[in-house]
Amino acid sequence: MNQQEKTLNHLPLNTKGIIKKINCTGTIRRRLLDLGFVEGTSITPVLISPSQDPRAFSIRGTLIAIRKEDANLISIH
Repeated sequence: MNQQEKTLNHLPLNTKGIIKKINCTGTIRRRLLDLGFVEGTSITPVLISPSQDPRAFSIRGTLIAIRKEDANLISIH
């Protein structure tokens, strides 16, 4: 991932993005894919916890909360 790629962490609340790439391997990649974080999928951040981590995203008709470090692995456009 280059420095100019936008990640899920940078998407403002209630702004739709499209998943471009999952930038990890192993079990975390499998977990994200199982939750629906698949290339080409529309995603919208809808809630941020008071501590700013985790964030909740609307994806494929459901609400999923993931940690900031995991959201940083997901490139969007």
